[in-house]
Amino acid sequence: MLSRDPELAPLVEQHGPLDVKPASDPFARLVVSVCNQQLSTDSAAAIEQRLFDRFEVTPEEMLAVDADALREVGLSGQKVEYVKHIARAFADGDLSTAQLREVADDEVRDRLTEIRGVGPWTADMFLIFVLAREDVFPVGDLGIRKGMAELYGYDTDDRSGMRAHAERWRPYRSYASRYLWRAVD
Repeated sequence: MLSRDPELAPLVEQHGPLDVKPASDPFARLVVSVCNQQLSTDSAAAIEQRLFDRFEVTPEEMLAVDADALREVGLSGQKVEYVKHIARAFADGDLSTAQLREVADDEVRDRLTEIRGVGPWTADMFLIFVLAREDVFPVGDLGIRKGMAELYGYDTDDRSGMRAHAERWRPYRSYASRYLWRAVD
């Protein structure tokens, strides 16, 4: 299906099949998404590297570690708070991956966005990279909007037009998203 899209076909040919696999550690993956919020890829990767080098990124460790120590690896005060809230939700059992696998995308988004620091973009990243949902189109992601602008000529603010366009990729919008990210990498 995606290989028949004239604009995506060259990316499919260039990059071959891209997969959507569940993360081995849902908590760590959600923390990575928080690190990536509103930062350049390079900045986020540097913070993530320091965080994972210095700490065992588990709910228990993130709850126990001092906020100043988390700021020392480059997390802003606000992101430290977000990581702590997410850690509490995991520690309390509110985010059982086994349970969430059985829940519709919108309900997963609702549950996740109840946690301070988890917005729609982070929830979409969780759906794709933790639950391996195949039909998520994270139009809140700047890379997706840039890819749509580059390949299809959309204004990066035309989210509704992009959503409508992405309907042609249903039920494989997560895969299309992966190729859109490749278009701007």
